[in-house]
Amino acid sequence: MPPNTTATTGDTPVKSGRKKGRKARLIVLVLVLAIVGGVAYGAYWSISTVRASFPQTKGSITLDGLSGPVDVKRDGNGIPQIYASSDEDLFMAQGYVQAQDRFYEMDVRRHMTSGRLSEMFGKGQVKNDEFLRTLGWDRIAEKEYDTKLSDSTKKYLQAYAKGVNAYLQGKDGKDISLEYAALGFSNDYKPQQWTPVDSVSWLKAMAWDLRGNMQDEIDRALMTSRLGPQQIKDLYPDYPYGRNKAIVQQGQYDELTKTFRQGGTTSGSQGTTGTTGSAASSTTGSGLTSQLAGLYNVLDDVPTAVGVNGQGIGSNSWVVAGKYTVSGKPLLANDPHLSPSLPSVWYQMGLHCRSVSDKCQYDVTGYTFAGMPGVIIGHNGDIAWGMTNSGADVTDLYLEKLSGNGYLYDGKVKPFESREETIKVAGGASKKIVVRETADGMPLLSDRDDELVKVGKKATVDTAAPDRGDGYGIALRWTALDPGTSMDAVFALDKAAGWKDFRSAAALFDVPSQNLIYADTQNHTGYTLPGKIPTRASDDDGSIPAPGWDSKYKWTGFIKQDELPNEYQPARGYIVTANQAVIDPDKYPYTLTTDWGYGARSQRITDLIESKIKGGGKISTEDMRQMQLDNSSEIAKLLVPKLLKINLDDKDVRDAQKLLEGWDYTQDADSAAAAYFNAVWRNVLKLAFGNKLPKELRVKGQCLWVDKLDSTGPVDDDAKVRECGERDADQAQPDGGDRWFEVVRTLMDKPDSDWWQTPASGTRPKADNRDQLFARAMIDARWELTSKLGKDMDTWSWGRLHRLFLKNQTLGTAGPGFLQYALNRGPWKLSGGEATVNATGWNAAGGYGVVWVPSMRMVVNLDDLDKSRWINLTGASGHAFSAHYTDQTDKWASGELLPWSFSEKAVDDSTSDTLVLKP
Repeated sequence: MPPNTTATTGDTPVKSGRKKGRKARLIVLVLVLAIVGGVAYGAYWSISTVRASFPQTKGSITLDGLSGPVDVKRDGNGIPQIYASSDEDLFMAQGYVQAQDRFYEMDVRRHMTSGRLSEMFGKGQVKNDEFLRTLGWDRIAEKEYDTKLSDSTKKYLQAYAKGVNAYLQGKDGKDISLEYAALGFSNDYKPQQWTPVDSVSWLKAMAWDLRGNMQDEIDRALMTSRLGPQQIKDLYPDYPYGRNKAIVQQGQYDELTKTFRQGGTTSGSQGTTGTTGSAASSTTGSGLTSQLAGLYNVLDDVPTAVGVNGQGIGSNSWVVAGKYTVSGKPLLANDPHLSPSLPSVWYQMGLHCRSVSDKCQYDVTGYTFAGMPGVIIGHNGDIAWGMTNSGADVTDLYLEKLSGNGYLYDGKVKPFESREETIKVAGGASKKIVVRETADGMPLLSDRDDELVKVGKKATVDTAAPDRGDGYGIALRWTALDPGTSMDAVFALDKAAGWKDFRSAAALFDVPSQNLIYADTQNHTGYTLPGKIPTRASDDDGSIPAPGWDSKYKWTGFIKQDELPNEYQPARGYIVTANQAVIDPDKYPYTLTTDWGYGARSQRITDLIESKIKGGGKISTEDMRQMQLDNSSEIAKLLVPKLLKINLDDKDVRDAQKLLEGWDYTQDADSAAAAYFNAVWRNVLKLAFGNKLPKELRVKGQCLWVDKLDSTGPVDDDAKVRECGERDADQAQPDGGDRWFEVVRTLMDKPDSDWWQTPASGTRPKADNRDQLFARAMIDARWELTSKLGKDMDTWSWGRLHRLFLKNQTLGTAGPGFLQYALNRGPWKLSGGEATVNATGWNAAGGYGVVWVPSMRMVVNLDDLDKSRWINLTGASGHAFSAHYTDQTDKWASGELLPWSFSEKAVDDSTSDTLVLKP
């Protein structure tokens, strides 16, 4: 039975914020006047200060280094389309234009990737810099640039850097961005020249956020302090292959599998499909639990590049073959789910050679990262592609047995390799740290926290481990810590002309491992899984930390690219990727991960496509857009029929229950039923699971009286201790995602399971079974919403709970109040929800606020590329008072898509401003 717990405090409140729309615009105007009047710290910020950093978008500018003129055509949303006559000019202009709009964002990113945030923001970032220096992203990127990348890629990176530096020439910080003027209050920071390695490093940061199951690996190990093996298995159920289809169903794996079953050989060893490996017997215990709890606190503070510290990262993409579309050519949709940021992580852009030739090879448009040349997701004149995170397990944590300045490995002590790093601190003294790595290049993460060091010296582990000695540390093995070729892949994808080119380009995309979908103008569709994915020993599935002192837990190799799953022209006529399992393990010899998404979104998209096809209809661009906006709740379809059968004594709770009668399970922003159901769902999770999890997984400030434990379990029924949660609200468990859908689905047929038991609390009754717990959750939800939204249910709506705030990622979160007011925007009341196609994610443990979103949406029409559509979360500009700072957000929130011009005529017709860059 799960440990008995009693809650004593409430939950994290939903943040308040001003309303959007016309009122918000008026507030901004007033704010500008206040800044101009010199409110902050007595400074005098003139109109020229506010406008100084706005980009020149008309006329001409001379840039040294160009070989010919370049045209920069911007549409009414400030989205640039660049026209040049050589590759170098094209990418130099890209660097210049992105710096015009986003240099502050680019500068912050490169300081993050190199562990130099303290140089900009002072001593508050020292701990983050220590951890980032330990990972050494910039050092790996430099090796990548020096030893792995092609000569052409280096040439493009150099041209891009030249363009950025041309923009910086002669400018002070205040001429570049308002944020630099604000930073000038506290330090004398000056932007430095851009380098090619600055661009490559960003791929490492992106890979970190998309690194796979490391968080689940930590969580499973932490659960061992209060839950047994079967209970943990209950919370990580098997993937429902029979119900939610894998991505690859008819692909290029049958022959490979046959070869394996007949005794063929490959580069790696056969994988497993379990949810716990034998490493558990050697690494569980108080030592590992304490180490991982400390490590989590370090990880939680690390700034994110694109995601929520590795949690909740998902995406949708799908492609429909021409035989099922209105146009007769494929349609391709993509909407990556990432942390909301201001400005958006994406930057829309077109890169066009006036005449495609060996001298100038690119004619591509789509979503870029400011700070990196090329297009990441989009289309050229021949093909289109989209990406979703594969979730492949490319990280492993190792518990290392420390001995002096070395570590134990197969019975011998090996010395750590070490280096000294100096962290410069704005307004303070520099700090030196020592970074230690194993001989395999695994950084010792536990060195980055004093408490972790203390815990390591005192740690005890199970008897299968070596004697305690000097203690234990935690090291990280991660594919992105090896130099790779992902930057080569970007340029190869951008000029790919067909499936063969596409597959060759994808093979270069080693980290992060992504699901890549494909369509072309010749009516072909496909999917491929690229990435550097490790193989492990047969009794190690990578699901929990491994003992570093035993060589049998070392990676055995990597899956060859031609052995990774792919699919081309499937007979069913469509391919859907939404973070579900890539392939049924019975049909594939390797373990890609044990922690897929559970397929709620992917199966809903599949059902929407099939319902259209089976009804005899043809799918249009508009149909694809409508599918992206689908708000249907899969867990509501399961639970609501049960909830409506519950007998309730309280009239007010019965009135709330009636909201669910006739509800179509659609989570629209104006739906009172959606608000109440999601509150019930949140309380079901809290009562059944959340209150039984260890404090390391629960929300900060949520305190419980729990059974006192010793090494053998509960001390006695009356021994209680008060424990308070330790996680931020957007990181805690149970988060309410589709893994929890599957947990509850599995337990629905076990109405007397111990999980459904919860003690009484105040006037709230105890529950001894499923229906009693559901009744308790409905009561708690009614009074929670009464507190948050008022007693009158006519005023309730999902959007009042489920709100999006866009925050500038630096001074908008930690700057003076007036700066946060100037830089941030929102709230927006959103439809959608967790594990819904319209995935406006929220963390059920922490509250209802939006914590990840479809960061962009696109639909590519391969019959007429000018009929494609796209939208960004914010706007093209990173300048807070630009007209293009958040000019796409209202349309994004309402589900609209903008026209996406590609041909020169369409671009000219949509152009508002033209800037000529001259040599």
